[in-house]
Amino acid sequence: MVNSLDNNPPHKVVIVGGGFGGLYAAKTLAKAAVNVTLIDKRNFHLFQPLLYQVATGALSPADISSPLRSVLSKSKNTKVLLGEVNNIDPEAQKVTVGEEAIAYDTLIVATGAKHSYFGKDNWEEFAPGLKTVEDAIEMRSRIFSAFEAAEKETDPEKRRAWLTFVIVGGGPTGVELAGAIAELANQTLKEDFRNIDTSEAKILLLEGLDRILPPFAPELSQEAEASLTRLGVVVQTKTLVTNIENDTVSLKQGDEVKEIASKTVLWAAGVKASAMGKVLAERTGAECDRAGRIIVEPDLSIKGHPNIFVVGDLANFSHQNGKPLPGVAPVAKQEGEYVATLVQKRLAGNSLPPFAYTDHGSLAMIGHNSAVVDLGFIKLKGFVAWLFWLVIHIYFLIEFDNKLVVIIQWAWNYFTRNRGARLITGKESLTEFVISDRNNYSAENKQPVNV
Repeated sequence: MVNSLDNNPPHKVVIVGGGFGGLYAAKTLAKAAVNVTLIDKRNFHLFQPLLYQVATGALSPADISSPLRSVLSKSKNTKVLLGEVNNIDPEAQKVTVGEEAIAYDTLIVATGAKHSYFGKDNWEEFAPGLKTVEDAIEMRSRIFSAFEAAEKETDPEKRRAWLTFVIVGGGPTGVELAGAIAELANQTLKEDFRNIDTSEAKILLLEGLDRILPPFAPELSQEAEASLTRLGVVVQTKTLVTNIENDTVSLKQGDEVKEIASKTVLWAAGVKASAMGKVLAERTGAECDRAGRIIVEPDLSIKGHPNIFVVGDLANFSHQNGKPLPGVAPVAKQEGEYVATLVQKRLAGNSLPPFAYTDHGSLAMIGHNSAVVDLGFIKLKGFVAWLFWLVIHIYFLIEFDNKLVVIIQWAWNYFTRNRGARLITGKESLTEFVISDRNNYSAENKQPVNV
């Protein structure tokens, strides 16, 4: 259980994960009479809501990333460790990082989630998701490589496949990706190529339910679909993906089954808990839901382990309205702050009421001057919603230099319609171009391929 303030040595809080939940827990404990150890396998905090802008060349990874040591440098009671927790011992109250055992009095687990392919994990090779910097860079390379390959392709059918982009999942990430790719094709890249008309690119957004942006009010979903349609995106709802392989997406719409040839398929359809969920379940006996998330108590602790808390995407908190809270940054932030406050209250011999999430609204960017915002008491769309989206995302970026750089970058993009981070990187992309060039190798020129 939790020690009192008079205990010596100070109460030890170990936080696993430097995302929104873990970071805001650490920040809330910055002046508390505790020793905090934050452990993450990355040395930076990633602002995931803007990952899609890295994937589409509007921002660079460093623009939305903040070194954890820098963010917490003034928290003198906090130590940051780079490493991955591979085991938890609730009886001994220790976590293991590599071969090192780190003791805790309170453990906060905030390791987040990864994309889920609903049992079809082999699809990941053909349809990357968007959860990490590496995912965004891979997605960016595939998007821009597709235009480059289309520029060299002489076969009309193969060229159409290169210029067909399929986004699976009509939530905020899918909608924002679709809008951004449409703007790339219709505006940013339109004058850059000589053999193709990039505006002929076909962007398909697939959603299994009856409308995109299901968490939003129906009228905002309709507005989002109308805005995407104006950008040239083809929105298909009530559509299930049955297979992805060999540059082909198999779809089912009611009783109709069809196939779409596409070289670029992007996944935004589902998430599942990180591997730490399984470790926690095995070590603590915690119950998991179908997505692998830990079902937590009203105070976000694990049943039978009041000093182990789970926050963010790894937690299934269903005590507020009978449904799990959404896996979004505001939920993780509020949960992290709540647990950190609860720890301090317990140390003082007090407690807190059960956690209650305050929903400040949902936002999604559609494109240039277009967004939808659902604040509950008011719903915004169009230019006003777009401005609101900009302000909110700038506000929640962690460091001042990130805020400044992103503001300047967005202003430049707004007036020039240009995206300066259109880089094709990674070994897979280079290999893909080599293979493409070799396939187009002709007896007439007999030129070797150099990389």
